[in-house]
Amino acid sequence: MKNLLFSLFSFSFLLFVSFTSAQSEKMEEQQGLKVGMAAPNFTLHDAFGHSYKLSSYKGKMPVVVYFYPKAGTSGCTKEACGIRDDWSQFKKNKVQVLGISIDQKADIMKFVKDYNLNFPLLSDADKKVSKDYGVFNEKGFDNRITFIVDKKGKIAEIINVKDIEGHASKVLEIASKLN
Repeated sequence: MKNLLFSLFSFSFLLFVSFTSAQSEKMEEQQGLKVGMAAPNFTLHDAFGHSYKLSSYKGKMPVVVYFYPKAGTSGCTKEACGIRDDWSQFKKNKVQVLGISIDQKADIMKFVKDYNLNFPLLSDADKKVSKDYGVFNEKGFDNRITFIVDKKGKIAEIINVKDIEGHASKVLEIASKLN
């Protein structure tokens, strides 16, 4: 019986390792959304009351739509500060960035002020957009997933963010090529 349990555990572990190693940073699909599909439109507000509608960028510029778990946490801070530090390059290359989390506006405002963030961070407190994009998880927060949307409003790339510190330069490079 002990050997059988050990064998089952070993097999389960190998399946898990195979599955997780097969997942790559670059993804072709996220919960039903696929590269080449129209990105779900949304209208969300930042902590200061400004409204952002994804479709308003159509025909004008590519958009980096990145979902992050929680404002002010170490990984989310590194990711946001990377974009902040490269913001002039995003503007120069005509690439819009919209960060989205399920945080309340007050939490996002504190995050923006604490780290002098200079790009829009949007509140999806009702979780509708996160669910539409398939990033809301069973733990009750968003997965760290980035969608790069081309000027036609189509998903050009889906990235399961593993390299937080290199995220800004990677998405800038990809999105800039879409202009």
